[in-house]
Amino acid sequence: MQVPTDSLAATIEALSRELALVVAPDGRIEWADPRARQQGLQAGADLRAAVVPGCEPKLDDLLRQAAAEPVTAWELALVLAGKPVTLSVSARPADGRVALVGSFVPQDYADSVHEAARAVTEIVNLNRQLARQKTRLEESNKAIRALHDELEQHADRLRTSAEIKSRLVAGVSHEFRTPLHSILGLSRLLLSASDGPLNDEQQTQVAFIRDSAEELSRMINDMLDLSRLDAGNIPIRAARFGLRDFWAALRGTMRPLLRDDHGVELVFEPAPDVALETDQGKLAQILRNLIANALKFTERGVVRVSAAVVDDELRVVVEDTGIGIAPDDQARVFEEFVQIDGALQRAATGTGLGLPLAKKLTEALGGRIELESTPGNGSSFTVTVPIEHAEIDAYRQLEQAARKPDPTRAPVLVVEDDRSAVFVYERYLAMAGFQVLPARTTEDARKVLKQIRPSAILLDVMLEREDTWNFLADVKRDPQTNDIPVLVCTVMNRESRARALGADEFWLKPVDEDKLIRKLQSLASGRGAKVLVVDDEPAARYLIKKFLETTPYQLLEAADGDTGVHLARSERPDVILLDFLLENMTAFDVIDQLKADPRTRPIPVIVVTSHALPMEERQRLAESTEAILSKEHLSRELAINRIRDALRHAGIRERPPGSERGGA
Repeated sequence: MQVPTDSLAATIEALSRELALVVAPDGRIEWADPRARQQGLQAGADLRAAVVPGCEPKLDDLLRQAAAEPVTAWELALVLAGKPVTLSVSARPADGRVALVGSFVPQDYADSVHEAARAVTEIVNLNRQLARQKTRLEESNKAIRALHDELEQHADRLRTSAEIKSRLVAGVSHEFRTPLHSILGLSRLLLSASDGPLNDEQQTQVAFIRDSAEELSRMINDMLDLSRLDAGNIPIRAARFGLRDFWAALRGTMRPLLRDDHGVELVFEPAPDVALETDQGKLAQILRNLIANALKFTERGVVRVSAAVVDDELRVVVEDTGIGIAPDDQARVFEEFVQIDGALQRAATGTGLGLPLAKKLTEALGGRIELESTPGNGSSFTVTVPIEHAEIDAYRQLEQAARKPDPTRAPVLVVEDDRSAVFVYERYLAMAGFQVLPARTTEDARKVLKQIRPSAILLDVMLEREDTWNFLADVKRDPQTNDIPVLVCTVMNRESRARALGADEFWLKPVDEDKLIRKLQSLASGRGAKVLVVDDEPAARYLIKKFLETTPYQLLEAADGDTGVHLARSERPDVILLDFLLENMTAFDVIDQLKADPRTRPIPVIVVTSHALPMEERQRLAESTEAILSKEHLSRELAINRIRDALRHAGIRERPPGSERGGA
């Protein structure tokens, strides 16, 4: 056995240990201290024999690395005195051998370490699995995005096709209507005998011409309405009216359809005395189509029309004693251009558009049509629509919200009589941070302008029974409103006239959503009042900046009182948010300088403080400031509301870009 040299012994003693060994590169123990010998590790023995089976390569790695450089915290599993133990080993080279010391690791600690090692391994494996899953998800998302883009392109093509179809139908209808109106007018003129009487045969012939032209006109109108419904371009003009008056008018319009030789009686049951709020014209069109259809396919008997109100819904039933409809054909009668085969059906004229149009119009009113029929016994069509159209309540809520402007949103006055169009504007303008102020008439729009100054006006110049051109001219003529941008959005190309009257933009419907939002955002950002924040705490200035981030206000910042006063004089802000206690001065010092300068004297000041002010100081501040806010309770809504209050009390309106406050 070789005893360690003095230097080697010193090296061993310098290491914190429970046992010490000197081991040759081949694993043979050359020296062991008493504590190692007590554990059965004797000089001359092979250390590999004490290693837990399977861990020999780990010992070889330890000896190889320790022969070249010191090694620490190397765990080695041994069997000592018949028991498995774990040593935390430190080793270093020593005269061609390896000096090795070890400390016993408690079993529970060793178990914890191994458990932690296993957990780390599992985490690594889990991370690898997550990375693979992330890659697969990214590939799936890429495929979904590609599919979404493809669907968007397909949807665009469908929208384009629908728009082309609508334009074609509208154009063709217009081209058809012009000669038809001439034919109808001339035939009626001939039948009136204003230029001399016709003989009986001539009257019969001209009557056939008139009837055919009227039938063709009805077909064209039906096709045009269906096209508009498919494109979603048919407006709902809901208004309040009495059911009994409507009932009497409908009865009068249907009487001429009864011929003297027609063995059918048309009976209108008494209607309840209720008020409706829906589109009267479309409801009449639905019932006219159903009644005309019942009269057409009933040779003998009765066509009975009745109405009742059930659970806030109007229920109208059109019953007939005609030929009826077979169960297999009942769904098909609501398809466009479908006519059921049969002798009476073949004898009746028509395009097969009446029932499909009635169904779509009913759905546009928020209702439904139900059919019950037995072949040979007649049919019963039930139309159910809400007494109050859903748009009425939604529009009422929109009007109520407009009466309480949201200080965080830039207001936009939308002058549009089509409620559905207003809802479309409201949906995407609200998401972009604007508040829609609706007006269905120019009178309503004028009332809004007297109460609120909008950031912009969205104007349809083709309002029904409204002189919108005069409204546009008045807005641009009035000094109080002439700087408000007016964006004209309409269906007819009247750009030259709109521009001549002062319109800032002109767009044909449907308006591109992104283009409209970008335009309004540029207008809103350019029209915001200037707000100067004077605070020596960067975090406080940052918080105010975040509060005002989505508002139209322009933010100016100053980190001390002197800079704040300088900015107030040069930039002329509309309102100042002033910290009470600055690094070298207080709010009183800043306010005194502001009030001494006629350029900054009228600027309202809001003091923001994190200190509890004595009553005397609070009263003094109240005399020269707009408001005193506590930083502890400061919120976005509170800050914006106080800024708006200050602007309103000072008589300051949001200004056009580039304008400045007057003053000496």
